[in-house]
Amino acid sequence: MSVAALRLIPCRRLCTVGPGVKKVIPWKDFRKIAKVTGAIIMGGCVFVTYEIVTLNQALTLNTQAILREKQKSYIYLTPVTKKEQETLGNSLTYKARKELHRAARKFIEISSRVLHHPLDEHLSHLDAEPHECALWVLLKKTQSPIQPERLQAVTDLAHNHWQDYQYRTAAQAIDPRTAIGLARTPDVDLRFFLPPPALPAVENEFLIEDGLRQLLASLPQSEVDQCVQYFTSLALRESSQSLASQRGGLWCFGGNGLPYAQSLTTIPSEKVESFCLQALVQHSKVPSHCDHIVANGGLQLLQRIYQLRHDSQKIQRNIVRIIGNLALNENLHTAIVQSGWVSVLAAMVQSPHIMQASHGARALANLDREVEVQKYQDGVYVLHPHCRTNQPIKADVLFVHGLLGAAFKTWRQKDCDLAEEEKSVGVQEDYTECWPKSWLAADCPNLRILSVEYDTHVSDWRAKCPAENQRKSLAYRSGELLKKLKAAGVGDRPVIWVAHSMGGLLVKKMLSDASKDPALSPLVKNTKGVLFYSVPHYGTFMAEYSVNVRYLLFPSIEVKELCRDSPALRELNENFINVAKDQEFKVLSFTETRPTSVGPMIKMLVVPVQSADLGIGDVIKVDVDHLNICKPEKKDTFLYKRSLEFIRDALGQIHH
Repeated sequence: MSVAALRLIPCRRLCTVGPGVKKVIPWKDFRKIAKVTGAIIMGGCVFVTYEIVTLNQALTLNTQAILREKQKSYIYLTPVTKKEQETLGNSLTYKARKELHRAARKFIEISSRVLHHPLDEHLSHLDAEPHECALWVLLKKTQSPIQPERLQAVTDLAHNHWQDYQYRTAAQAIDPRTAIGLARTPDVDLRFFLPPPALPAVENEFLIEDGLRQLLASLPQSEVDQCVQYFTSLALRESSQSLASQRGGLWCFGGNGLPYAQSLTTIPSEKVESFCLQALVQHSKVPSHCDHIVANGGLQLLQRIYQLRHDSQKIQRNIVRIIGNLALNENLHTAIVQSGWVSVLAAMVQSPHIMQASHGARALANLDREVEVQKYQDGVYVLHPHCRTNQPIKADVLFVHGLLGAAFKTWRQKDCDLAEEEKSVGVQEDYTECWPKSWLAADCPNLRILSVEYDTHVSDWRAKCPAENQRKSLAYRSGELLKKLKAAGVGDRPVIWVAHSMGGLLVKKMLSDASKDPALSPLVKNTKGVLFYSVPHYGTFMAEYSVNVRYLLFPSIEVKELCRDSPALRELNENFINVAKDQEFKVLSFTETRPTSVGPMIKMLVVPVQSADLGIGDVIKVDVDHLNICKPEKKDTFLYKRSLEFIRDALGQIHH
């Protein structure tokens, strides 16, 4: 065994075997000055921690470092230099090192017994204090063959307050399953997690762009979704332009509706990365491509970009979105853990920004096969609970946004867009960027609250992927989302649907389709209520504008489906009403009464009252416009209180 093998972590050297040694220290005397506080065997390496009791018998070291650690820290044993050997003499140095090696072997024997035999009252041989025993007992219990005992050990481990060195010891002792469990514990101490492995330094950011380009070029292109091909070719073309610009001249970031021209000195690297990451998101949805991403160093490359772009929440979200997609493949879990993502995700879940926390929570949930049966595919987010919980989940509430909406921004509090939100941080502390997460979860903690996200585009001209507009009809989206919701376990317990605008049409289509599929019958039978916010059940005038509203010049399938008196809408309504009456679930509709600005010159009721009235359930008029109908101004306003009342009534008070 080499002396170097005794290093715990390379953070600080407190002392060396060398000039500080005053005499040969037999083990029986060494026990008087130091007590073993932990020994860990991992992959053939031995890590030993000591508790310093007294310092003047054998060692000289920087006592300020010890005081900073409150008398507890690590000792790192390193080989002596040639000069030190000449000073001390070979005999003394050799004997001192020999005794320490003998002590280390004894620690290994103790650790072997700790890790491979039952832990009970026979812990006195460790010569450890009670709190030391407690740590090792819990570490051992995390390896129990009995799942409830493992889960309780993780909870107890997280809720205890340990010394700093004990967190470091635990970080190196826990296995991946325990690390993931700790990461999914509310407000867990982040010292439980080892930092991501150090990555080799790179000379400049362009090498990272080149790495992204090479990763994309290495991925399969045949027999894949048309949009995956589109995003990949777009990213490769734009990143090639970026690389070419380094040789001089102007660079134009064109294509995909993002005109951009800059000089050589201000190349927007983040925009190039965003395009490449957008392409990787599409690839990560294809299970067979996930293996290629990992095999070609994608996890390490994404880790580097995540650390580099710490000031860009959007880039970090896209990266974690990819990790969440990769985590759907259990054969990749080991690689994800070993590349350091657990510590990153644990920190992200604790972000005060709900979007960041939700992306991190989704990825961790997909990694957690200890307690999770369901999997959250791309675009399905758990707003509550973000972590493991002992509280039984009795029902699901599913939020579905509308045209040009999103899983988070659609459900933010009224009168605060993203720019205003950034300015108001610290001023409007009670503002929420997602009221289902902040308000509904607090009022109904026994609910699982989900939000789905899907791309919607008002016109072909604005579409991110041209191929999408030829197929993203309500029928296509319904089939796609039903598969994702089934994987997430939606339908296994009572369900409430909450939808805004076109999202309501999608909910009706999903329930109508599910009623005809025996495999999805539980979803229909468990539906207890549907809450509509300004849903155009009978179409909207807005879909007929084609001259004065610029972004409606080229109507996409979504807008065409919203035309007044559309045969497809009439059929959809009839099918849904039949399902609702057959299953006897509750329906409530809110409708706007204020006009909405849909262009520089036009204000109109996007969904008039007569279109929002489905003909079943209550209809409530609210003095807001179409965009704010689903954004309550405050928690005590009528809009939120009536929505909460509907959810509670539909579920029969099961939240209590």
